[in-house]
Amino acid sequence: MNPGLKKMGTLHGVSLGPGDPGLITRRAWALLERPDTAWVYPARSTKTPSYAFDIVARAGLVPPADHQSLLFPMTHDGDKLARAWLRAAEVVWPKLQAGQDVLFLVEGDASTYATFGHLARTLRALAEDEGAELPVEVVAGVNAFTAACATQGLPLCEQDDTVALVPAAYGVSAIDRLLADFDTLVLLKVKPLIGELVDWLERRELLGHASFVERCGAPDEQVADTPEALRALRERKVSYLSLMIVRSPHRVRGERIRGCLKKTSPGVAA
Repeated sequence: MNPGLKKMGTLHGVSLGPGDPGLITRRAWALLERPDTAWVYPARSTKTPSYAFDIVARAGLVPPADHQSLLFPMTHDGDKLARAWLRAAEVVWPKLQAGQDVLFLVEGDASTYATFGHLARTLRALAEDEGAELPVEVVAGVNAFTAACATQGLPLCEQDDTVALVPAAYGVSAIDRLLADFDTLVLLKVKPLIGELVDWLERRELLGHASFVERCGAPDEQVADTPEALRALRERKVSYLSLMIVRSPHRVRGERIRGCLKKTSPGVAA
């Protein structure tokens, strides 16, 4: 860091877990109890409350006076996203310049399909332009899909199982091709394709091997884990914060024992 510049505050990506305040880690909780930090948190629009902020509110944590939402619109338009990230960074930057630590609140885990990475990269670039170095800490958190498996009593993977973590926006045809290679498919952001996904499950005879979880850990959590309940998803709106876990009962596992390839001769892997 340039010795002529005042020491900057630290940007913390504070993971909160998927919705149950009991899944906030001790490290995240300790940061959230500090009275000298600023809180910022993502919102999809000015009319949509922040889900991340709702988690800490339900935890009974008292926000500092210096807290505000940052707009991260739901769009695939690269230019619009870049502008949103820059606007968010420009809100946070003066606080960090003043030496204040900033907590960016993230539902789930800050390293998994989260907006935190975009904000951190943009702020690091601003710091580099001024010859400074931005301290960043990422606080690991519980992912929605691991929490969903736990609440449903489902193993995510066992022994040499393979797992694919896929945004459903890749499309049903792409997801279908993964069945040959993965024992478990974790499908995220399923809202736009929910009807197509249920049709696909039915065609593939997988309705008895799938679980849908909406707003995992929140008071209004919804679960569909029977063929009848999954078929009913065609008729209703689902939350953006929804996922589906699909087990592939027919995958051919190949020549593996305890995760290792069988050997055809000493010292040579098959």
